[in-house]
Amino acid sequence: MSEVLSLVGQLRLVGLVLVGLGVGHAVLPWAIGWPADLTGTTLLTRQVSYVHVFFIGLVCALFGLLPLCLAPDLLAGGRLGTVLLAGQTLFWGLRWLFEFVVFSPKLWRGDALRTAAHVGLSLLWTWVTAVFAAALWQVR
Repeated sequence: MSEVLSLVGQLRLVGLVLVGLGVGHAVLPWAIGWPADLTGTTLLTRQVSYVHVFFIGLVCALFGLLPLCLAPDLLAGGRLGTVLLAGQTLFWGLRWLFEFVVFSPKLWRGDALRTAAHVGLSLLWTWVTAVFAAALWQVR
């Protein structure tokens, strides 16, 4: 149990969650109703939407593989590990910020499932960012 609570354990856990998030992007468009929503758009818009969600999922999975497989290396204090931790902290910190600045509360207020998703994702981005920031703080 203490391994999971250590910074190495938390980095690995974050990595596992991010890989899962990336894989989950394979079904995300259907889970949020994109096929119906995109019916009235051009073929280009539909294809760009699906291609973007594929690559976002791939980036999430690849970003997750780094801490999942290389947590001790990231914490070793070298320049590459430090830059990767800084990049992850910035990336996920911006994702946290976007949850509150970009996504309108109109999207989730009054809808229990979407409100739960908003709260859950807010907590997820907070945890992911905090773990990468703590790792960055340790190696600085």
